[in-house]
Amino acid sequence: MGCDVSRVAGFRFATGSLRACIGSLTPVLPVIIDVPPPHSNPARRVCIVQKRDTEKMYAMKYMNKQQCIERDEVRNVFRELEILQEIEHVFLVNLWYSFQDEEDMFMVVDLLLGGDLRYHLQQNVQFSEDTVRLYICEMALALDYLRSQHIIHRDVKPDNILLDEQGHAHLTDFNIATIIKDGERATALAGTKPYMAPEIFHSFVNGGTGYSFEVDWWSVGVMAYELLRGWRPYDIHSSNAVDSLVQLFSTVSVQYVPTWSKEMVALLRKLLTVNPEHRFSSLQDMQSAPSLAHVLWDDLSEKKVEPGFVPNKGRLHCDPTFELEEMILESRPLHKKKKRLAKNKSRDSSRDSSQSENDYLQDCLDAIQQDFVIFNREKLKRSQELMNEPLPCPETSEMTDSTADSETEPTVLPMCGSICPSSGSS
Repeated sequence: MGCDVSRVAGFRFATGSLRACIGSLTPVLPVIIDVPPPHSNPARRVCIVQKRDTEKMYAMKYMNKQQCIERDEVRNVFRELEILQEIEHVFLVNLWYSFQDEEDMFMVVDLLLGGDLRYHLQQNVQFSEDTVRLYICEMALALDYLRSQHIIHRDVKPDNILLDEQGHAHLTDFNIATIIKDGERATALAGTKPYMAPEIFHSFVNGGTGYSFEVDWWSVGVMAYELLRGWRPYDIHSSNAVDSLVQLFSTVSVQYVPTWSKEMVALLRKLLTVNPEHRFSSLQDMQSAPSLAHVLWDDLSEKKVEPGFVPNKGRLHCDPTFELEEMILESRPLHKKKKRLAKNKSRDSSRDSSQSENDYLQDCLDAIQQDFVIFNREKLKRSQELMNEPLPCPETSEMTDSTADSETEPTVLPMCGSICPSSGSS
């Protein structure tokens, strides 16, 4: 049986009236903050939630199970959860909790109210070289960490870089990320075409050894160029044939603006090098670059470097038109979930299961219910802190050891008993 979403993990959800939201669209209201345009994935929604005991605010992504099955996205969701449960970094959007009910899968992550870089580009923000350089360096730290975890993001772009209220950049959306072991190479055609590195297309068309971590650094270069100039270095769109893109990179050169500093052009050239063997693709490359010699990397990693662009705290950094359309058109709103689940349960109990035409769908839903893994980073951190505490005095160690197993939160959290009696896969 599914958990009541209004009580899971002690979160409080938005159920205020539409009129109240229209009257005061501010970042602190529980509204959709990462609102997708109409052509985006309808299976995913994002809203703001607050944890009752700490009153801390988070962003919560909820994904409809049936729609994920119909769109063949369950594998991607599970892979994203698997990755996010294992990583944490100052310049990533970190996962804090994951749980499920009968309808949806939920991911509770850091709340960043500064908007994504795509939004600010659309608002015609003029990014300075210093600001873009900071974004490049912050993404370099994030990508260096991901490499240490054997992760290729594969979708670095302005849409997936969120700003916090101070203006620091955070990488999000690991929906198509992949994990590769030492010596392995990725081969799938994955990403957003205008930001994909040349070797991805080349590998797909001509075969070969595949690609590796260098592809994310190319994407950072494309993103940085776009922030500075307002458009990308190559005229590539999703409709372009892959074969034509392989030829494009061998015939078209990137044009740099004469007014840009020599240091910025040199940095972009290194990031936008077609040959991945000669491309900047590590933190060491960045730290040794003359154009970044003045960067205080330790201060930067602790967010002590002040960003040149700070989002306006008095504005909601998404398109309120899309936000209101989502609220009006949402056919399965969260605040009506409890009543809807009860109604569905009553209907299902009266139906002859042998006559059901949805056996395959039900099998898939059952598999999700079985395999989904509950995650609680707060408890995990508490458990790690307890494990790192000093050992007790010798005269009390025997008694303490006998109770340790019952008092310490497990490192790997089992499934919630009210959702599924057996534990999910890790």
